[in-house]
Amino acid sequence: MPAFLTSPQVAPILLLVASNVFMTFAWYGHLKFRSTPLLIAIVVSWGIAFVDYCLAVPANRIGRAAYSTAELKTMQEVITLCVFVLFSWLFLREPLGWNHFVGFLLIAAGAGVVFMGGRPA
Repeated sequence: MPAFLTSPQVAPILLLVASNVFMTFAWYGHLKFRSTPLLIAIVVSWGIAFVDYCLAVPANRIGRAAYSTAELKTMQEVITLCVFVLFSWLFLREPLGWNHFVGFLLIAAGAGVVFMGGRPA
């Protein structure tokens, strides 16, 4: 494995992407299977979310060496949004309108502001 993939700058991003894929399926995947009893959906979602936590916790531990907590949280939110857009479009087959893209762009702009100040000492 290339060393840069395990660096504190890159590893948290990769882990957060993987983590968010699992969490998005845990939170929204059951919507495609509405005939499944709610209790089963909850238990299956909880099991999927466990994998999310197994990826997210190390992502934040590793990432803390290179990023502030606010930067890690901001990254997580932007990644969540990107994963969700792809999930809702590809898996749930929901259309995305211009208003979604403008809203997401404004969120991305806000995320950019978080990274403008640099890491506090």
